Amino acid sequence: MHDQAQFYVGWGTLSLINAGLAQSKNRSGLLWWAASLFLGPLATLLIVILDKEPPPAV
Repeated sequence: MHDQAQFYVGWGTLSLINAGLAQSKNRSGLLWWAASLFLGPLATLLIVILDKEPPPAV
């Protein structure tokens, strides 16, 4: 049971890290956080590969 809890804590931590990475590339942190809950490490790879979005025009 302890191993399963560590897995969920690690997966949740990864999703928060991915949200921060996404925000640093001008992408939606909330969207990438949710995607990371389902895709996990694959979402990390996608965030790293994708180019930085240009800042929104004001």
